Amino acid sequence: MDAVLKKASAIADGDDRKTVARPDRAAAEAAVRTLIAWAGDDPDREGLLDTPRRVVDMYTEVFAGYRDDATPHLARTFGDYGTYDDIVVVRDIPFNAHCEHHMVPFVGKAHIAYYPTDRIVGLSKLARVVDVFARRLQTQERLTDQIVSAIDDALKPRGTAVMIDAEHQCMTLRGVRKPGASTVTAQYRGVFRDDPAEQQRFLTLVRGSVG
Repeated sequence: MDAVLKKASAIADGDDRKTVARPDRAAAEAAVRTLIAWAGDDPDREGLLDTPRRVVDMYTEVFAGYRDDATPHLARTFGDYGTYDDIVVVRDIPFNAHCEHHMVPFVGKAHIAYYPTDRIVGLSKLARVVDVFARRLQTQERLTDQIVSAIDDALKPRGTAVMIDAEHQCMTLRGVRKPGASTVTAQYRGVFRDDPAEQQRFLTLVRGSVG
């Protein structure tokens, strides 16, 4: 078995999971065949012959965050933004992640705010940071913390705030089966952590009352 294993690279951006041995594609496809048979179907019937390949292709896409790093997305910043020194909010960033406990999706939106110091970052880069961490096996709590930590470490703003609102299919499709139940997590750094008024301002802007 050791002959078909490759060393996977460790992802250091806020992730404490250690380097693991990564099976090759043939082993991954064989694992899917095993799960199909375990579920009670025939992996050799016509409709399922290509399913292992498709599932591995899908995993390559939805877990692309293991091969990505948030740092380069935040590396290019801009200093020519005049005298603007107020809050920047990007709200309603959609994402899809997978629960690490049951490997089923949780889907929601992320809201990000920061107070610039001497540099700003392209707004699309904040959405890319969300995707980097969402495309891994996750808990919503860890996802929230990784996003806020990456932004805070890279931009050194006066404050950073991240809120995530998501629906977990491990609660809606199985177990307690409560469709419509959502989970909200938030993390604050800098002025957002130290000043309740800034937290309230962030929440007001996220809810759509701009003014």
